[in-house]
Amino acid sequence: MDKTRRYGPATTALHVERGTTHERENSPPLFLTSSFRFANAAQAQAVFAGEEAGNLYSRFTNPTVDLFAARVAAMENAEYALATATGMAAVTTVMLSFLSAGEHLVLSRSVFGSTVNIANTLLARMNIGVTRVPLSDLSAWERAITPATRMFLLETPANPTLEMVDLAALAAIARRHGILMVVDNVFCTPCLQRPLELGADLVIHSATKYMDGQGRVLGGVIAGDRQRLTEHVYPFLRNTGASLSPFNAWVLLKGLETLALRMERHCASAARVAAHLAARPELAGAVHYPGLPDHPQRELAARQMSAFGGILCLDLGSRERAHRFMDALQLVIITANLGDSRTLTTHPATTTHAKLTPADRLEAGITDGLVRLSIGLEDVEDILEDLDCALTQL
Repeated sequence: MDKTRRYGPATTALHVERGTTHERENSPPLFLTSSFRFANAAQAQAVFAGEEAGNLYSRFTNPTVDLFAARVAAMENAEYALATATGMAAVTTVMLSFLSAGEHLVLSRSVFGSTVNIANTLLARMNIGVTRVPLSDLSAWERAITPATRMFLLETPANPTLEMVDLAALAAIARRHGILMVVDNVFCTPCLQRPLELGADLVIHSATKYMDGQGRVLGGVIAGDRQRLTEHVYPFLRNTGASLSPFNAWVLLKGLETLALRMERHCASAARVAAHLAARPELAGAVHYPGLPDHPQRELAARQMSAFGGILCLDLGSRERAHRFMDALQLVIITANLGDSRTLTTHPATTTHAKLTPADRLEAGITDGLVRLSIGLEDVEDILEDLDCALTQL
């Protein structure tokens, strides 16, 4: 690669390298080892002391894991990245690496249920204050700031409602007050949206989702500037062990190689499905997808995303109707995952966000009738037929 030029995300995912071994392999190798040898005791001492570069132990560093993190960093246009065992490990690591007792987090109401659970339990026990605000309301973010506020944490588009916020405008507020802005970019991946280019400080991913893309392994990643990550995040990962396994990193590396191509298909099919469902009279106003002409944030999505994503939601009015629709599906799979090669569905109120109080769910826009659909890579006509047949059961 020409290191003086910037390549697109598809090229970057294939060609960012850390050099080959003496075997001159073309595909990234898997370093499935827990530890690394030293030539002598003096070298071991020097590497442990940071006086000599080198791998120590796969909980600290591993060439396969490092290559995966480097490729995500390049795709996000970040200076550096660190990989974690899961997406929630990335979220928790960021929280605990940058927040201390007595400090304050402003958290979007529209985030993954486990993120809310961590804020309500672990952070509360550590005396870290949390204020939850409507994602798209910039004035609410600013009103929530206190002298102790150290972090903004959000997803955009949000899980599962697809609500969005103007990232550049929110980043300006964060900078003005000296607050770290962290964006979960899992719904978009760097192929569709790069929050760092819009002013965010850190980007986190559940690599389990689109980066793997085939429902095989768990993983997470945190991307941003090198100094912030090496000073704050790396010591936490090294000491707590929330690091990514080399095997999972190797699988995720292969997933990255087809990510851009898969995202094109996910987005195209999701747009087709959303338009088809929105045209059904009984679903008027019930289909939520940023690419629909009547979506209230369509202009914002078009401005900060290169496509509208592979996720859409239906609000079928009640839990009973939502469950009946899901049970009638023959092709679409009921599971809590998303970003898979197969089309998946879940009922957030009783699965991914079930531990939230009913009031918290309603505040986040998660009604009892809401069904999330992650559109896969099947022939889109087959997806449409399955959805139409299930809707006839209602």
